Amino acid sequence: MGVLTLVLVVIIAWPTWLIWHTNASMHRVDATSTAPNTRGTTYLFAGSDSRDGWNPDDPTEGQRSDSTILVHRAPNGQASMVSLPRDSYVNIPGYGMSKLNAAFAYGGPPLLIETVEEATGLHVDHYVQIGMVGVTDTIDALGSVELCWDADVSDEFSGMQWTAGCHRANGEEALAFSRMRYSDPTGDVGRQQRQRQVMNAVVSEALSPAVLINPLKQYRLSEAAANALTVGQNTNIFNVATLMMAMRKATADGLVGMPPISSVNAMNEAGAVMLWDEAAVPGFFENMKNGTLTQEDFVLPQ
Repeated sequence: MGVLTLVLVVIIAWPTWLIWHTNASMHRVDATSTAPNTRGTTYLFAGSDSRDGWNPDDPTEGQRSDSTILVHRAPNGQASMVSLPRDSYVNIPGYGMSKLNAAFAYGGPPLLIETVEEATGLHVDHYVQIGMVGVTDTIDALGSVELCWDADVSDEFSGMQWTAGCHRANGEEALAFSRMRYSDPTGDVGRQQRQRQVMNAVVSEALSPAVLINPLKQYRLSEAAANALTVGQNTNIFNVATLMMAMRKATADGLVGMPPISSVNAMNEAGAVMLWDEAAVPGFFENMKNGTLTQEDFVLPQ
């Protein structure tokens, strides 16, 4: 009886401590929305291009939102995941029209949230951010993830070296995979696809039996996630977990992609920008809010 009691205590205590430890260790930032609430739950996931702690030989300073992904769980249970291209030409409150990723540079998470909310009409309930080092450390804690791309790539800017097909990738390789765009003829469209693929690969690996039954891997993942993630003050590890599950469901249902785009490479005073389809975008995000999106709504430009 004593042994059984001890086993039960360990089974209960270990995940309880792990959850507490991860939640207590995550970095937090003021990222509270002031917009009116909308139905369902909306998560804003931002991948920062900050080089902090990544490469001492890289002189790039500051940070922008290299990847901005909106995930919504509607009241009817529908989950959808929309990449908002970094070069999207949108209004940044207080600064005027510019590229979306400039919002993060100008005003950090609060201004990025405000910009996304104005552009989409969705209230952001939870904010989650990860930087370059966070990507590599999290994937290395898992060991590796499987990624697929049907092209040979040798890209000096991102460091991506790839032979067409599917391969197991470590943290550094996965980061290059998600950052590459100059050697991709579709530019940021292809990069958005690879970023979503990396995120889904991380979720799948984290929920795999190899991790769920291995306390050592669980601890390594907990440490990596705690150090990698920056979240809003009202966001906890359970919210991060529900974000992961929503991403997984959106991918399984095929409700992933970009909002309607009218031009992928327009030129104006901000440089090369991506223009959203002004006629179609309001209906797209209204359907996202209501849980009535279909796979056909995610039409990519030709």
